[in-house]
Amino acid sequence: MVLPIAGAGVVLQAHWWAVNYQSVAIWTLGLSLMLGLVVSKLRAATPGGAFAGAAITASLMFSTAIFTPGERLAYAPWRSALMPVLAVFVLADIATRLGREQKLRLGTAERRQGRSAAQVAANLGVAALACEGVVQSWLAGNSWFSHTAPDLLLVVGLAALAEAAADTVSSEIGQILGGRPRLLTTMRRVEAGTDGGVSLIGTLAGVAAAGIVAAVGTWALGGHAAMFWICCASGVFGLFFDSLLGATLERHGWLNNDAVNFLSTSSAAGFALGLLAVLAHR
Repeated sequence: MVLPIAGAGVVLQAHWWAVNYQSVAIWTLGLSLMLGLVVSKLRAATPGGAFAGAAITASLMFSTAIFTPGERLAYAPWRSALMPVLAVFVLADIATRLGREQKLRLGTAERRQGRSAAQVAANLGVAALACEGVVQSWLAGNSWFSHTAPDLLLVVGLAALAEAAADTVSSEIGQILGGRPRLLTTMRRVEAGTDGGVSLIGTLAGVAAAGIVAAVGTWALGGHAAMFWICCASGVFGLFFDSLLGATLERHGWLNNDAVNFLSTSSAAGFALGLLAVLAHR
């Protein structure tokens, strides 16, 4: 679902920007492809995963390009969703590489060839979908969000990115520093790497990761305090929702990890929508 929609969006937006403001299309496609090559070279993702990441990054960059009709466009690629995507990648890569030998002994280490296209889409796809022009236009025209600034609506996608970073960092750091975690639903001790297991160190690391992505994204998208706090709260909510799904549906084999990640980022986006609706009707 994610890759065809994101891919179609990239093609359509690339054509529009190339016709109207060629520099935006060149910067966006060039930087997203460069990021994909770097990810592939570092073996943080398979070639398919790197291509999927490049397509999703381009979709997010096009969707968050600053453009005001009738005014001169001053495009700066770092003032787009590129920066929070980079923050997610850097945080996830560092956390994944830390303590790899210990993770190999536990049998929880990431595959050496990196994340697949399905894994990339599961972690970043909701953000891309939430920032698509059609979705943003629908939200802007919805009575629930009629009093919300259009720029603030982008927090829905940013929240999904914050959750993706929080989940990966929490899991990876918790495995090497968290000791024996507790199952979220029963609070009983379980082995490190168990689905749904949580630890204090891992949780704090995840919260910090959500905060970093929220801060970077808020700066890049020109947001204010409301965007930062909504993003943080939603990312942390999604982090615990991920553990809940892991402790229940994933442990019973009813969902795989990709489905859990997709639903968790969706829950963060949904929580952000709920907070926006509350703020709009205060």
